[in-house]
Amino acid sequence: QVQLVESGGGLVQNGGSLRLSCAASGRSFSTYTVGWFRQGPGKEREFVSTISSSDSNPAYSDSVKGRFSTSRDNAKNTAYLQMNSLKPEDTAVYYCAARLRVSFPTNPTSYIYWGQGTQVTVSS
Repeated sequence: QVQLVESGGGLVQNGGSLRLSCAASGRSFSTYTVGWFRQGPGKEREFVSTISSSDSNPAYSDSVKGRFSTSRDNAKNTAYLQMNSLKPEDTAVYYCAARLRVSFPTNPTSYIYWGQGTQVTVSS
């Protein structure tokens, strides 16, 4: 069992930056793939980024590539999403998710454990 808690959301101006954290409790977080997803008002949950247990080959959606970066510190049981050059269209609730083995890391249904989400609002 893994429990995830996101933090770091807030209100930021267009072009600003935020860093989200995903703190995990439970055993073996270092062996889990972590995914970041977001859900804007009236929209479906969409893939943002994923990082494997070994911190290799992070992947990003086309909409955030070059602006967002994901990392993890397994010693601290925490994953991070650094968001730069934020745009109003990035406004959403951001979620982190985890699972031991993920076949389709961009698909939210692939993940078992989810955090409660943190709101990110980018003003124009």
